[in-house]
Amino acid sequence: MNGNKLTVSYHGRDVGELAEANGHRIGFAYLPSWLEEGFPISPFSLPLKPGPFIPAGMNFGGLWGVFGDSLPDSWGRLLMDRMLEKHGKNPSTYSQLDRLAVIGESGMGALCYRPAENYQWESETGDLDELAAECRAILNREEGGDPDRMFTLAGSSGGARPKVMTEEWIIKFPVTGDREDVGLMEKEYMECAGRCGIDVPETKLLPSKKCAGYFAVRRFDREKTEDGTFLRRHMLTVAALLELDWQVPGMDYHTLMKLTKILCPGEKEAAEQLFRRMCFNVYAHNRDDHSKNFSFLYDDRTDRWSLSPAYDLTWSDTAWGEHTTTVNGNGKDPGENDLLAVGKAAGLARTKCLRIAGEIREETNTLLAKVKRPV
Repeated sequence: MNGNKLTVSYHGRDVGELAEANGHRIGFAYLPSWLEEGFPISPFSLPLKPGPFIPAGMNFGGLWGVFGDSLPDSWGRLLMDRMLEKHGKNPSTYSQLDRLAVIGESGMGALCYRPAENYQWESETGDLDELAAECRAILNREEGGDPDRMFTLAGSSGGARPKVMTEEWIIKFPVTGDREDVGLMEKEYMECAGRCGIDVPETKLLPSKKCAGYFAVRRFDREKTEDGTFLRRHMLTVAALLELDWQVPGMDYHTLMKLTKILCPGEKEAAEQLFRRMCFNVYAHNRDDHSKNFSFLYDDRTDRWSLSPAYDLTWSDTAWGEHTTTVNGNGKDPGENDLLAVGKAAGLARTKCLRIAGEIREETNTLLAKVKRPV
């Protein structure tokens, strides 16, 4: 490895170093101290042994997936680029390593990077209607958007929809072409998912004078402690765990079930939970079920992985009109037989799968009628 380097840390402990390697790839090596007492931060790609580890592919721009998860995509990347431009920098010259330095300690999950190229400023969320207007201005390259302020509030966020983040909440804003009640619809989808037995984080609808309200979801990569501070939680998307290009359809729920059984051995509840989410996505028409929309959380106190709460559940379609993650190989029109095939292969009883699928189909039919299903 050669060139620029970054140190990766976790809860104040140095984990290892990232450095530029050949072919625009970025290698990683654990530090000896972490090898003695740490854990593999990416269980399949980065086992706890001396490196360096060099990625074979470029699915995360030359990074391993665990570090790619720290970087924003879509909205967050746009904010970073606009902020850099404001400060006379050329975003096209910033490598993935440079961008991790810009993220520093502000990324999702628990990993931090130094030396940081600090572009964080003190900023409050303030009036949400004003923030929504700033988001539109930045998206449309109009006057009125402050890239510095918006990057501080949301520069490390993922997803396509504009959003801001606090230590506790992620608040989403609509984009041009969205339904006026898009926030309300996502709130109702999450409430329906909860009624379907799916583990969902707390949500709320924040008031607006311009629309039906802004959807807010409690962050599960932060854990509030007794003294009021927040503990960062190590989190990996399925895309990162399996080094997948999340923008390319190439995963099946069979794969998700196998992954869940490997990371959560002996926990039938995890397989059942994933089965419920699969049924919900099919019956509620959530086709944007790509590999970054499933995550696992690691608890270093118990040395265990767990399926994260569900997120990004709302009515959605894809450009090709199919699920991004296929159900028993069927992405176009998966039905009960496909759902049962996945459940059976995962070791779930057919009678239980039939009952769960029926309950969720009934709940989602009520939901779709309530939100006046988009066309």
